[in-house]
Amino acid sequence: MLDTLIIGRTLRVPRIEGPAGDGAGAARQADAVLLSVGFKAAGPLLGHLSGLDHGTAVDAAVRILAAVRGLVGDDAEHNVYFKDFPANVPDTVEFWLERLNLALAESAPDGHPDGPATVLPPGLNLLGLPGYGTYQHTYAEMLAAHEELIPSVRDRVTVLHLGGTLDEEVHALYLDLAGSTTPLSEDDQHLLGLAAVWCVDGPHPETIPVRENRAVINRVRLADDQPLLADTVTDVLRLACALSGGDVSLSTPTRLRSLPRRDRRALLAALDGLVGANPAKLGDVLVRREEFKRLGERLHPHEYPQFPHAADVFAVARGTKSVRSLGSRVQEAFGAGDVRKAVGLLANSPGLLVRSLDRAARAAAAGADPQQAAADLAVVREAVDRVAGKASGRVLLSLREHLGNRTAPDPARLFVNRAGRAWAAPDRRAPLDAGLVADLTGRLDRELAGRLPRSGHLVVDPEVYDVALPLSGKDRPGGFRVLPRGSRTRVESDHLRFFIHWKENRRSTDYDLSALLLDEDLAEAGQLSFTSLAGYGGVHSGDITEAPDGASEFIDLDLAKVPAKYIVPQVHVYSGEGFHEAAESYFGYMALDADQFGRPYEASTVRMRSDLRGPSRVALPLLFTHEQDGSWSALWTHLFVRGEEWGNRVESSAPSTALLVQTIMERRYLRVGDLIEMMLDDAENFSEYKAGLEFDGPVTYIGIEQPQGLPEGSEVITLDRINALVPA
Repeated sequence: MLDTLIIGRTLRVPRIEGPAGDGAGAARQADAVLLSVGFKAAGPLLGHLSGLDHGTAVDAAVRILAAVRGLVGDDAEHNVYFKDFPANVPDTVEFWLERLNLALAESAPDGHPDGPATVLPPGLNLLGLPGYGTYQHTYAEMLAAHEELIPSVRDRVTVLHLGGTLDEEVHALYLDLAGSTTPLSEDDQHLLGLAAVWCVDGPHPETIPVRENRAVINRVRLADDQPLLADTVTDVLRLACALSGGDVSLSTPTRLRSLPRRDRRALLAALDGLVGANPAKLGDVLVRREEFKRLGERLHPHEYPQFPHAADVFAVARGTKSVRSLGSRVQEAFGAGDVRKAVGLLANSPGLLVRSLDRAARAAAAGADPQQAAADLAVVREAVDRVAGKASGRVLLSLREHLGNRTAPDPARLFVNRAGRAWAAPDRRAPLDAGLVADLTGRLDRELAGRLPRSGHLVVDPEVYDVALPLSGKDRPGGFRVLPRGSRTRVESDHLRFFIHWKENRRSTDYDLSALLLDEDLAEAGQLSFTSLAGYGGVHSGDITEAPDGASEFIDLDLAKVPAKYIVPQVHVYSGEGFHEAAESYFGYMALDADQFGRPYEASTVRMRSDLRGPSRVALPLLFTHEQDGSWSALWTHLFVRGEEWGNRVESSAPSTALLVQTIMERRYLRVGDLIEMMLDDAENFSEYKAGLEFDGPVTYIGIEQPQGLPEGSEVITLDRINALVPA
């Protein structure tokens, strides 16, 4: 299982243990099959498979192929409602009239269409008409209606590399995930838990900066009787949530389980040691008072009189012991207009000061006395210098990005929670002075530059410049070539084809794929959906309304004929299970040349596949922009909108979508290219990567995927670990 997960995440195949032999034939066959789905084995991997016994090589090839097919969605049968799609899709009105005529024919006496005219009943459900929403042909019949794919030199070829042994690969992955400076996605957090069990005896990273990761690892350490990694009382609460199978980020409530005495004693001992060493840590209890009350009910602190300081935690939660939190004292200072006092208090918590800097700067600038305002702003600048060296790199980079968007008012303020659910609200904040922003940005850049890794020879794939820095992976979905929100990539083909696939779990479920077209003023210029099957340079594959065995929908677009500035693919839950309830659900897109034909779904043309997860009912995975030079580019959004419980469709979501598009288009994201600029001063040599480039020795390579031929010992930072660029 772990070997498959490693292949899917890193595109590295762990070395296969097995008898030596002649596996060359199996290796060649495997490479040919891999190429048909857009993958290729690197030379060392082919050589490794060729040196194995034939049967072992075949078994390995089957596992590798299964892993990569699942990455791009090729493990599903992608049938379509209209068998010849994208050809011969009827006009929308023509299609509905055909369904209505069939309904009339079936309602005639004895089922004969020549019978007396029949009037359809009022309140007719068009989606319930005969033959609507269910496949009218088998997957095999659909395949028979299509020719083989015409290959293109622009089809995707993703290289699979040979890794170390499975043990080496698991340990390397564990160190990467555990030492991550940014929060992990749900998939990576699960993978960390599996790797932590494997690597419980070490080695371990020097520090584990992300507290959610500590909770996952602490669960394993607790089971192995190892000391817990905790420096706040909230770390212990997170561990209790992990032991209960809940949310260690604490963003959603967890129903805490009753714990065995051994675990209760360990958690109470940890709380007792923390509070005994620093009673000020009791202030953190007030932030999550209810959660700590529930924890006290499960830990039974009254049974352990040897831990009196732990009992204080639950006394504060119940309100029988009084403490003041830092946040309440800061709020009091701001309320009194005392910026200096507020900043002085915040300086005790570097991360909180950085997160509150905008508020402090606005409060200082708003002072009635210009001299006092200038003095307060000087205090803010000095505080940044004083605490910048103590705050995490991720927090500093978040502030850096934030400041870059604060010199002018936004049309709306975009909010995105940890599940990717987005909403917009009016931005009533006063802009920050451009001079102040430039000054603070310079101070941050000097601190960040000193933390970035130094390299001898830095080699960068230009494609990575416009990738947004992944300051958090929480709402970044799993899938294939999924870039962080705010990333941009160029579209190199003439045609786009969007696809969704879903499989219902317990009840009938209808997902709808749509494409909203917006003009330069963000006014609606058209749409493609189950209510508008063709037009605007595109065609919809037809509406499927249930998916007991899985279902797919497609939209095909000829970009030269699209009369819009923006194309916004959307996935709506029309009825049934939400994205987080379905057995599986994902979105992706393919890029094809104008003369390419084949099946509706061709794995080698898939450019990205993104899992759809979360409690919302409308998904906006990414959008496409028509640039001034005539090209198109993709902007990754990973946004969800709450939507309605039933009946979501593009017509009702268009206004909110346009506002979200406007806010995310105007936001300036911090890019990998920005960090690379900071790294250049300390690099001995620098090259932009291109095929055929040769190197004298190991390099530091930064790119989307690892190319072939990098020297042994090179440091490789690709999409699977791009967050390694974020300094501690």
